[in-house]
Amino acid sequence: MQALVGQEAPFDQGREQMKILAGLEVTAKSVERTAEAVGAEIAQGEQGEIQKALQLDPPVMVGEPIPILYVQMDGTGVPVVKKETVGRQGKVPGQPAHTREVKLGCVFTQTTWNKKGYPIRDPDSTTYTGAIETAEEFGQRLFLEAWTRGWSRALIRVVMGDGAEWIWNLAALHFPGAILIVDLYHARQHLWEVARRLYPDDPGKQKGWMKLHQKHLLERGKIGKLVEALRSIKSSHPEVVEKLRTEADYFERNAERMRYPKFRRQHLFVGSGVIEAGCKTVIASRFKRSGMFWSLRGANSILALRCSYLNGRFEDYWVGRRAAIAA
Repeated sequence: MQALVGQEAPFDQGREQMKILAGLEVTAKSVERTAEAVGAEIAQGEQGEIQKALQLDPPVMVGEPIPILYVQMDGTGVPVVKKETVGRQGKVPGQPAHTREVKLGCVFTQTTWNKKGYPIRDPDSTTYTGAIETAEEFGQRLFLEAWTRGWSRALIRVVMGDGAEWIWNLAALHFPGAILIVDLYHARQHLWEVARRLYPDDPGKQKGWMKLHQKHLLERGKIGKLVEALRSIKSSHPEVVEKLRTEADYFERNAERMRYPKFRRQHLFVGSGVIEAGCKTVIASRFKRSGMFWSLRGANSILALRCSYLNGRFEDYWVGRRAAIAA
C-alpha cells in the first residue's frame, strides 16, 4: 500500500491517504523508504532482464501479428539535489544545472483508423519505460520493452521523436528497418522560431510567413524546397544568419523523416502526442511538483515503480516476490 501511494503522490500525501483510506498510521519517511525500496527492486529486476537480453538473443515472442507498433521517446528535466549536478553546465551560460534529464519511452499499437483516415491508437496499449541514464543505457531499456511488446511480430514498425540526434542514433542501432518520423509539431516549432527571429515585433508577418512555409512546404513534405527557401533568406544580423543555417541543417538532416503526406497515406501518426502526454502524466505530475528535489537513486526507483504500476505489471512484482520468499 505504501508503494502504491508513494508512486502516485508526494510522500506526505501518501501518509495521509494511508490514514484516511486504511486507518493506518505511518510516517511520510516510511512511505518514502518503502516506495523507494520496492522501486529499487523493480529497477534491479529490469536491469537483470536487460543484461540477459544483451548476452543472449532475446526470445521470439509468439502470438498473432501486430498490424502497427510504435516506439516513441523523449527527454524531460527533473529537479535534483545539488550533489547530482556537480560539474554540469546549466542552460544559462555560467550557471550550474538544476535538473537531470529523464529519458522516457513508450510503446503502443494501432489496428485501425477513422473514416477520415486518421490513425486510432489501440485502447490501453501504451506502456512506458524510463530512467535518468545515458542514451546507450536507455536504448537497451527501450529495445527490451519494444521486443517484449512484440516488435518482432509487428507488420509495420514506427519510431518517432522530436528530431534530436540521440533518438535517431538509438533507432539506427536498436530498430533498423523501422519507419522513422519526426514529430510534425516539433518541426512546426522550429519554423516558428525562424519566423520570430525574422519578424520579432510583427506577429502578423510571423503568421503570414508560417502559413506559406508550413502549409505549402512542411506539411506537403517538400522539405528540399523548404531548405532552399531558408538558405535563400538574407539578413544583416549574425544571430539571424546563424539561426537560419541551424534550422536549414535541421530540416535537411531530417528530410526523409518528414514525408508527412506519405505517412498519412499509410494512416500513420505524424505527431508524438503519446510520449508528450507521458512526459506530463508519468514524469511531471509526480516529479516536478513545487519544492521537489530528487536524488538519482530516488527518482529512478520511483520511476521504475510508477512505470510498473501504469504498465499493469505491479501485481507481477508481488507474485514474483512471494514466489522468491516461498522458495
